[in-house]
Amino acid sequence: MSRRMVLSAAFVASVVASTVSPARAQGELTVYCTVQEEWCRPMMAAFERATGINVAMTRRSSGETLTQIRAERQNPRGDVWWGGTGDPHLQAGEEGLTEEYRSPNLALLHPWAVQQAEQSGFRTVGIYAGALGYSYNTRELERRRIEAPRCWADLLKPAFRGEVQVADPNTSGTSYTMLATLVQLMGEEPAFTFLKGLHANINQYTRSGAAPARAAATGESLVGITFLHDAVTQKVGGAPVTIVAPCEGTGYEIGSMSIIKGARNLENARRFFDWALTAEAQEIGAQARSYQLPSNREAKIPAEAPRFEDVKLIAYDFVKYGSAAERNRILQRWDREVRAAQR
Repeated sequence: MSRRMVLSAAFVASVVASTVSPARAQGELTVYCTVQEEWCRPMMAAFERATGINVAMTRRSSGETLTQIRAERQNPRGDVWWGGTGDPHLQAGEEGLTEEYRSPNLALLHPWAVQQAEQSGFRTVGIYAGALGYSYNTRELERRRIEAPRCWADLLKPAFRGEVQVADPNTSGTSYTMLATLVQLMGEEPAFTFLKGLHANINQYTRSGAAPARAAATGESLVGITFLHDAVTQKVGGAPVTIVAPCEGTGYEIGSMSIIKGARNLENARRFFDWALTAEAQEIGAQARSYQLPSNREAKIPAEAPRFEDVKLIAYDFVKYGSAAERNRILQRWDREVRAAQR
């Protein structure tokens, strides 16, 4: 056989391998990560150092990741879905897209994280928590002589027309949490009246839930609706922002982790799952300037992290608003009555 034929045969073999087994070809573990890139990368690197397992990582928003896992249901490419709001993780579990797994490290976690696991039939688990709110650019607000907002209702004022940014709840778990929060806080009809009024003041519906915090930090937008910890990241970085936990009350997320059903690297997925629940792994968030509350009881809480005791929280119904039927119903109503409305 000539050298050219040998090279050709090797090339064909590599193409076949990548087609038949993409997860193995890319590494020994494939993780879909739905926190910020700045946290995803050091998290995967730390796991590689701890175990010697090579990780292929893709970063997308929560809604996009759920859509991807559904599309790959017959031929799963990912092994672990790490991070992002708990509602889509619960929906994935309900749809049979994730594996049941009871980690021995469940005993290390706060009750709210264990409850997330129990409610899902152990198809997901809480890894961090964070409250919803917004931030505004203090410098720009003062320059324009606009009264500082303190409540959800303040965001409807004419002074904020075209000056509020929030993500699209179809792609962003953050924004879906806002939608579900307002429905629970106000009642469904008043909430949709509020959202229609807010629509007139929105300058952009972003794909990423954290993007509005960056927009408020730079002054691109006066107000950015996000989880409070995303705004803290900007403030710690020196941005002139003020962070608001709305006076009426607000919801919160339980960021979650799931093993994808049919994972090609199941044993390595379980190793990652167990490791990600340790205090050492969860403290990487603060090192990456992510200021959520860790689910491991022994993990150090970042000094900058917004504490639940300082926020007026609603009793967020994760079971109801994490169900496929309810999630799809209110998203469809938002598309029909809010997103499609004239501004």
